Amino acid sequence: MNFGLYKEERVALFIDGANLYSAARTLGFDIDYKKLLEEFRKHCQLVRAFYYTALFEEQEYSPIRPLVDWLDYNGYTLVTKPAKEFTDSQGRRKVKGNMDIELAIDVLEMAEHLDHIVLFSGDGDFRRLAEAVQRRGRRVSVVSTIKTSPPMIADELRRQCDNFIELSALSTAVARNFHDAQRNTNRPRRDDFRQTDFRDSETVDEEYDEFEEEYEDEYEDEPLVERA
Repeated sequence: MNFGLYKEERVALFIDGANLYSAARTLGFDIDYKKLLEEFRKHCQLVRAFYYTALFEEQEYSPIRPLVDWLDYNGYTLVTKPAKEFTDSQGRRKVKGNMDIELAIDVLEMAEHLDHIVLFSGDGDFRRLAEAVQRRGRRVSVVSTIKTSPPMIADELRRQCDNFIELSALSTAVARNFHDAQRNTNRPRRDDFRQTDFRDSETVDEEYDEFEEEYEDEYEDEPLVERA
């Protein structure tokens, strides 16, 4: 699978961390971020891979920190900001950690140095960003999924992009392989999600806690490979 990329293209990946995690989890697998870089390097000139996530900076220890540290040592450019916790009118705890502005600014700043933008998000708010990049003569691919009900990519974003990469098809190349069968059968379904539509979202609520807890388990023992 070549994802619609060309060997001579200069490409950068822009990964909305919470959005990608939720889409992959709904499909029943987890992303192996080392494999992800290796797979794209096979098909293009990969210039940069950005990963965006919010962090609870007031906490002495954040469970997502092992993932963030591992990515930072293994070829990713980390973009973070403090997450803000609040209680809504119904008394529910919510966490605001939207990274749309940071991602959009980086895409526009990097566009002149690239041929192709690969966006890992299904958020419909990025349609205008895709359009702006295309007007500069760059191609835009979006990685998300239509295999869930409802699809996790907004229809307007899918229509705007030059190339849509189905995440479930990509999973054969980039899924982590440590899960046992029992754990996979217990993965949450899309209907289990609470109050968050990642196609067009400004808040990340209880899913963010699960996002942190799962990555704490998976990356706390991963070796950190020092950059040369």
